[in-house]
Amino acid sequence: MPLSPLELLYAYSQGIFPMAHEDGIYWYDPDPRAILPLDSFHVPRSLQRVLKKRLFEIRVNTAFAGVMRACAAPRPGREETWISDEFIDAYSQLHQMGYAHSVEAWQDGQLVGGLYGVAINSFFAGESMFSHQRDASKVALVALVRRLQARRFLLLDVQFTTPHLVRFGAVEISRAAYHARLAQALQHKNRFTND
Repeated sequence: MPLSPLELLYAYSQGIFPMAHEDGIYWYDPDPRAILPLDSFHVPRSLQRVLKKRLFEIRVNTAFAGVMRACAAPRPGREETWISDEFIDAYSQLHQMGYAHSVEAWQDGQLVGGLYGVAINSFFAGESMFSHQRDASKVALVALVRRLQARRFLLLDVQFTTPHLVRFGAVEISRAAYHARLAQALQHKNRFTND
């Protein structure tokens, strides 16, 4: 059975997210779980200098499927991807429904970096990011966090820690603590965009 947008919404609201494997879709609820605390998000000094140069134009939701395809593309050290065509279809439907969003970094009219994720009320689940230009995905991440902070979101889920995300302040919390924060964020009405 194909992955459906309603199934995805239900899963995220239960703290579960999917990843595609060769033999099908697996569902995850890791313990511990990685989050980026919005009240202590850290922008490294080197990236602050990049932001001041305004090398990229940031756009929201103008190339959602393009961002997903770029995130799914093979790269050195990662020839396989968990983002299948079925995922692109299902998340594109979620995007049309107003729940999945992309934050994009553009340069000279070209999409050079970005990320996508799912927003439900005051919860944002970051799914994947890509970069074709140095620092493009990092600038998109800063733009995402600033948007979430301005709109008073309560939870930014990043699933697993990476050295890259730790530099921005990502921390691991227990599954129980994550589910408590998720429940609070889901109860707090909010919107990622105004449309």
